[in-house]
Amino acid sequence: MKALELREAERFCGQMARRDAKNFYWGFVSLPYEQRIAIYALYDFARQVDDAVDSRSGDRTSTRVQTLAPHRERVRRCMRGEYSDPVMHVLAGAVARHGILESELQALIDGVEMDELRSRYETWDELREYCRLVASVVGRMCVRIFGFTNPEALERADELGQAMQVTNILRDVREDAAMGRIYLPLHDLKRFGVEERELLDGRPPAETWRALVEFEVRRARALFEGGFGVLAFIPRRSAVCVQTMAGIYHRILDKIERDPLLPFRERASLSGTEKLHIVVGSWLNVV
Repeated sequence: MKALELREAERFCGQMARRDAKNFYWGFVSLPYEQRIAIYALYDFARQVDDAVDSRSGDRTSTRVQTLAPHRERVRRCMRGEYSDPVMHVLAGAVARHGILESELQALIDGVEMDELRSRYETWDELREYCRLVASVVGRMCVRIFGFTNPEALERADELGQAMQVTNILRDVREDAAMGRIYLPLHDLKRFGVEERELLDGRPPAETWRALVEFEVRRARALFEGGFGVLAFIPRRSAVCVQTMAGIYHRILDKIERDPLLPFRERASLSGTEKLHIVVGSWLNVV
């Protein structure tokens, strides 16, 4: 009966990931079954935590943050091998097999909580801490699932997570502004002469915005360059997964660099054909 229950939980995690992980799923499918299911559960847990506060968007911030308490308890129980839902059933096994740390799962919740408490970041150092909590720590947990040959893999995962999150911020600038949020460091806005109101209204001056985007793209590219170093420390099929997921975001960054005002017109994205080319290229390029 337990084996059947686990298989049903794994099926649930797979269905949720296929439905929600529109970009990441292209990389997930390259993984061996056991690793793939573990990554599904990790992604699904992150999605559930994020959705918990989104679903109460009309509530006061303090109320939305309180909704995270049950997820913190889910993590504590998971570390003891206890669970009451399919996602934590699978994740509990992954935690035990791969040495995922409770502090890393709790840090992910810290990032979602930070997102509820702040809508501005003054400096890159402040934003980088947010990126570490919502993205880098996930990369670290993925590397633990993949297996790695050198602890440097965890540091490279930190950089890759930051690179992908900066790309997310550039891609989603219009949607975030519509919610009154500005993730780009205010110090950078001031440096390039972009006013907060111009950004919130979705009409920053083209030249000043272009200069700001060029600066942020250079930052993201430097982080990608360091982050791709993780490929040298993880198994080949895992490297294909990482190359595919990061490659999709890298290509989105290319589009934004060519057309900095694109995010104000539409969400920068890739077609299925473009993503397929990245998948094939990842298999061919990863040795």
